[in-house]
Amino acid sequence: MPAQLSGGQQQRAAVARALVFEPKLVLMDEPLGALDRMLREQMQLEIKRLHERLGITVVYVTHDQSEALTMSDRIAVFNDGVIQQVAAPTIVYEEPQNSFVASFIGESNRLAGKIRGTVKDKVTVALEGSGGLVLAEPIAVQEKNDRTLLSVRPERVHVLSDDAAASFDNVFEGTVRELIYLGDHVRARLALGGSEDFVVKVPNAAGTAPLQRGDKVRVGWAAEDARALDYMELEADGPRAAA
Repeated sequence: MPAQLSGGQQQRAAVARALVFEPKLVLMDEPLGALDRMLREQMQLEIKRLHERLGITVVYVTHDQSEALTMSDRIAVFNDGVIQQVAAPTIVYEEPQNSFVASFIGESNRLAGKIRGTVKDKVTVALEGSGGLVLAEPIAVQEKNDRTLLSVRPERVHVLSDDAAASFDNVFEGTVRELIYLGDHVRARLALGGSEDFVVKVPNAAGTAPLQRGDKVRVGWAAEDARALDYMELEADGPRAAA
């Protein structure tokens, strides 16, 4: 009987019951929330394969960002009932249109500042607290002195050797505050550019010099990887709209 099955098997039975009538539309409201990680990943792939094979439309509701990226052809990000962006997963992650989307989908370094000028199709941003100047892609800013929140993904930031600085539009020196070993990479938290929580994902690869807490390091990123978005007040748990 279904009640005697494991959690993953019960989810399979529930999916079968929903699909046996060949519906045109299936709503799945956080269907995998109660499963452990391995079962959840297996079910994600199974549901995705069924969706592609049967050609049905699935509206999949989830608060798990990685699950949304894995499962979706298109993602709709809501805030207070208002759609902030609708696009393919790669676009939502790589090209967020506002600060809420950048903060909600994936991890993002957020640096507050003001627009100081333009360089071709880019803008220069003076970071708050004399944190320095950043060359960035203008997304939701228009004029000089506009306040902005820069979004820089941790995996797009590189720890630089002495001869690599010339390859990057933005180069900063930071101090390592915390190191977390995650197997395939080390998550380094730096004090940098006026922020105490600037995160860099350092690949755990052969030839990569290990970092130590307290080290002074230089990091760099391309102007295209820094997006100048609408300004939102910074909080520990993410941005909120400024009054």
